[in-house]
Amino acid sequence: MWITPEEVLLANALWVSERANPFFILQRRKGHGRGGGFTGLLVGTLDVVLDSSARVAPYRILHQTGDSQVFWNIACGSSRKEITEHWEWLEANLLQTLSIFDNEEDITTFVKGKIQGIIAEENKNKQTLEDEDSGKFREAELKMRKLFGMPDEEKLVNYYSCSYFKGRVPRQGWVYLSVNHLCFYSFLLGKEVTLVVQWTDVTQLEKDAAVLFPESIRVSTRDTEHYFSMFLNINETFKLMEQLANIAMRQLLDNESFSVDRSLPKPCKTLKNVSTLKRDLDARAKNERYRAMFRLTQDERLDGHTDCTLWTPFAKMHVVGQMFVSNNYICFASREEDLCQLIIPLREVSIVEKADSSSVLPSPLSISTKNKMTFLFANLRDRDFLVQRISDFLQRTPDRVWSDSKEVLVSGSLVDIYVRFIHPVCGSFQLQISNIEAFSGDPPRQSWNIHFFEFGRGVCMYRTSKTRELVLNGIPESLRGELWLLFSGAQNEMDTHPGYYSELVEQAMGRCTLATEEIERDLHRSMPEHRAFQNEMGIAALRRVLTAYAFRNPNIGYCQAMNIVTSVLLLYCTEEQAFWLLVALCERMLPDYYNTRVVGALVDQAVFEELTRECLPLLYERMQELGVISTISLSWFLTLFLSVMPFDSAVLLVDCFFYEGIKVIFQVSLAVLHANMEQLLSCSDEGEAMTILGRYLDNVVNKQTVSAPIPHLHALLTSGDEPPPEIDIFELIKASYEKFGSLRSDVIEQMRFKQRLKVIQSLEDTAKRSVVRAIMTDSAFSLEELEELYVLFKAKHIMSCYWGASTTAAERHDPSLAYLEQYRIDRGQFSQLFTALAPWGCGAHTPTLAARLFRLLDQNKDGLINFKEFVTGLSKLCPRNATADGLRLGMVFFFLPEEKVKDYKYYLRMWAKEKEPKKETIKDLPKMNQEQFIELCKTLYNMFSEDPLEQELYHSIATVASLLLRIGEVGKKFSNNGARKPDSLCTLSPAVDSPLPVKEEPAGEGSSAEAQVTKALEEAQLEVTTTEEEAKDDTSVSSYSMVSAGSLQCEDIADDTVLIGCGDQRPGSVLDVDWAITFEQVLASMLTEPPLVDYFEKKLDIRAKMAACRFQRAVERQVSSSSEHEFSQLSG
Repeated sequence: MWITPEEVLLANALWVSERANPFFILQRRKGHGRGGGFTGLLVGTLDVVLDSSARVAPYRILHQTGDSQVFWNIACGSSRKEITEHWEWLEANLLQTLSIFDNEEDITTFVKGKIQGIIAEENKNKQTLEDEDSGKFREAELKMRKLFGMPDEEKLVNYYSCSYFKGRVPRQGWVYLSVNHLCFYSFLLGKEVTLVVQWTDVTQLEKDAAVLFPESIRVSTRDTEHYFSMFLNINETFKLMEQLANIAMRQLLDNESFSVDRSLPKPCKTLKNVSTLKRDLDARAKNERYRAMFRLTQDERLDGHTDCTLWTPFAKMHVVGQMFVSNNYICFASREEDLCQLIIPLREVSIVEKADSSSVLPSPLSISTKNKMTFLFANLRDRDFLVQRISDFLQRTPDRVWSDSKEVLVSGSLVDIYVRFIHPVCGSFQLQISNIEAFSGDPPRQSWNIHFFEFGRGVCMYRTSKTRELVLNGIPESLRGELWLLFSGAQNEMDTHPGYYSELVEQAMGRCTLATEEIERDLHRSMPEHRAFQNEMGIAALRRVLTAYAFRNPNIGYCQAMNIVTSVLLLYCTEEQAFWLLVALCERMLPDYYNTRVVGALVDQAVFEELTRECLPLLYERMQELGVISTISLSWFLTLFLSVMPFDSAVLLVDCFFYEGIKVIFQVSLAVLHANMEQLLSCSDEGEAMTILGRYLDNVVNKQTVSAPIPHLHALLTSGDEPPPEIDIFELIKASYEKFGSLRSDVIEQMRFKQRLKVIQSLEDTAKRSVVRAIMTDSAFSLEELEELYVLFKAKHIMSCYWGASTTAAERHDPSLAYLEQYRIDRGQFSQLFTALAPWGCGAHTPTLAARLFRLLDQNKDGLINFKEFVTGLSKLCPRNATADGLRLGMVFFFLPEEKVKDYKYYLRMWAKEKEPKKETIKDLPKMNQEQFIELCKTLYNMFSEDPLEQELYHSIATVASLLLRIGEVGKKFSNNGARKPDSLCTLSPAVDSPLPVKEEPAGEGSSAEAQVTKALEEAQLEVTTTEEEAKDDTSVSSYSMVSAGSLQCEDIADDTVLIGCGDQRPGSVLDVDWAITFEQVLASMLTEPPLVDYFEKKLDIRAKMAACRFQRAVERQVSSSSEHEFSQLSG
């Protein structure tokens, strides 16, 4: 390829000149091609270690003028053919022009300008994304594609120098991290190492200490482990690997392919060796941390952050921390954890102004909100730029019309607030309190009133350690809904989407889906002990919230346990508020908990087991022996203890959860195990351990509640002689913070990632086993073969997701279906699998047969087939009774021409009936016409072209074709009932090696059929030409010519005819529409020829074909030596 001219001082260092003229030199890298020797090995090693482009581009063209000692590299090539094309272009277009110049500087300037113009023209139509990457990085990406055979759609994210342990010897090389693959390449003194691992195959990824090196990265798959070490920046490399593996797991989970963020701002200058994708992933990681820290929505994008101080009026001091600015929020977090946190929605901002600087308060910035709160930031580095960015975002923020209820939140009386919360806006169910005046004497409520007075109220409230202390002591029932909305971030979503819930309800109600059916079954199981759900009003509200969310998020729809959590939300919130809290739970706070496979809950269950092993090692070993941790903990996490603990106690844990997040659930779970450690260590079986924990949780009580206790259903069903003593929920929460309060949210996220890989891959393995068991009895393959086929089929499906396809990923993957119907492929991918796995190699006819079989299997005509349909078709190609079933399927291919559309389910039903005890029939298949017969003959010729017994097979099929031609003519006469006088038929000899001459007669009925077949095959021979090796094969040529000269009696076909290809019908020829044969006639005729019977009864080694298919996308390694032909071309 042409490259931007680069200055080269030492032209002959490690390069060999092969061509030269007065202005240009063509060179080859030493060691590339023949005769490299030790020098070649050494140069190749240096190229890999030093990341030289000469490894993938071993040819180059230099420009030099006569007296100059400076050379300019203007082109490079990976092959001799590529560099020769550039050399010939230079000789043809520039040599004559350059000879006109008198000044050598002008010659160099002209050449450089010409090359740069060519490059600009080539890059004119390229995407802007690629142009943003540096030249060095684009060179590395091209190198990756060349070394590992990747398509242009595969994008490199970054590459690093490292060592890879192959056996006991480390190999120094380069690891390339692309969107979908981890690749490694090394070349040391002739030893080449290549490795390609798909991220979707990774089961474990972790940093650990190797024997020889202090730090290394271990990448585990189902089959093996790979160790990488000696990174310059191992933390950066590992974080990037984590991100890419996470994207792959998301792809397996949701079937969503990676999409580049086109709105990413361009850097001020091109960053060296940093791709746009790397910046994109870095930005995504920062956005995720930002959203998790402040509980913001998924579409919130961090614009930037800066160090600053915030004046806290409640503490009368400046707090050091960071300000974060995004498209809808200004947030602040103190450097010291829990000291102060602040969220200011831009929709609330009324004034942003720069205050006067002073030595005490440098670069201050004042932000005022609509509820009369003012926040003072200082010590801002670039205050003017920050104000401009905030101003830009404010201009994009739509104006809002606030309801009266907002004013109530700020300045309303206690009575006003109470009325607002119990008012059934969309049907809310509040726990009734005897009288409003009780509020003023309620200590928790008084504490919160004081807190609101000092720290503010609403979304702009200062959140401090005092806030957390109040939450741990319990939120008053009258404030629970308001504070849940505030701490979860649901308040912001509800405020920015007015009327959204009511629209969803209107659209969703009345629809009948799988989710609505499941909702109806669970409605009356949702807190049946609570009187709010003992009447139709409460049930109807719960139905509307769950149905609206299922309509909003069909990927989740409805999952058991959502009804329990939602019913509790409705006790303290309006329907709309409960809906947005449910959105926050399912989509942010408990990610993937409520999808069809409860992946998130399984991941946190695995995290809980790991935490138990670290914090309670003795108990962990005993619980593992009993196998009880996974049994008990799933319901704890899915329902936030609401289903296993008395309501008044569990709701206090929900308070803590909305403020602290999932870490409080882990803490309390560990505290429960710790409190029962002695009894659990002494228990004898799983049932006893579950009984101990169940009774303990049943007796966790809230001694501060003023309302009548609500009976717990689990407690009512649990019997025991002497129940254990009551446990105060506040004491349990306090113990969890004292013993396990050091647990950090970022540590949990790291552990979640580690376990997510294992859980999702385990679920994929379970799905594979379920699919194989479901279809094993109906297929012709063993258990191991079906598992291999499933892996290949799924790999094609996944590949279509990230390398482009005719349909979207959502159309190809429906999680609501059974496992064997979830993954689907289109016709192009099926054709690739058909070509690789089918027992018949049909040459040019293979795509046609694949397309016809695909149409036959595509029952719903959506252009996609699932794994069950795929195995059904392949089983017919590789049956146990190969002759009957295989020929039948092959015949159906030709009974169904491309232009006809029929109900193919009929034929599938007919095949299914073959396994029934009743007598098998094949008479329902339609007859084959003359056009289909011609296609069949041509296809059979192609099928036998590479068989060791091709000559015998050609003889046999020629005999069968001649016999079927006569059968068709005889059948036509009988069908015409003598209406027309039959003409004499050609005498066709069944003996292929003793042909009879063709009688000359007019173009009647008898000769027309033979003529059509002969003409079509004559045209077919012209479509495919043989290679030099095939032309020298006398046996192959003689077998083809014997077919043409003996069996079909065509005088126009030469002796060296090659009857392969699929030609169209000859212009002007007319097919005999009355000619037809049946399947019984074809099958009976073929069964008379032993070579054909042996061919179709030959058992297929499907495992060998699957192994070849697995390595079809194997690494395309560089050819280390040039052919004599290439070298002679160059030197000549």
